[in-house]
Amino acid sequence: MTDASHTPDTPDERRADIGAPTPDELREQVEHTRDELGQTIEALAGKADVKAQAKEKAAQVSDRIHDKAAHTAQRVHDATPDPVLDAAGRVASTARANHKPLLVAGAALLIVLLVWRSRGCR
Repeated sequence: MTDASHTPDTPDERRADIGAPTPDELREQVEHTRDELGQTIEALAGKADVKAQAKEKAAQVSDRIHDKAAHTAQRVHDATPDPVLDAAGRVASTARANHKPLLVAGAALLIVLLVWRSRGCR
């Protein structure tokens, strides 16, 4: 038989009888709340960091553009006949070997275009 007149001996027993949390339970709840608050603050800070979001978006766009350019270059290379590729390779080699005359010719062409444009606008 149990004694119905038994009174709790410790404060913890008294709290358990009335459903109040123990100090250990309170500490655990406080720690859990702190963790949740920390996670919420980190999430809000991440959403508020516009500069970081812009950098991430720019990196994603850059990667997509790079991938598409590489894919397009490969498709053009695959569709170009071998004699044309050989000729383009020879032209590129010649241009690398004689870059000074090409630079002079390019500068002269630019000057002619600028003069022509300025006279055409008047």
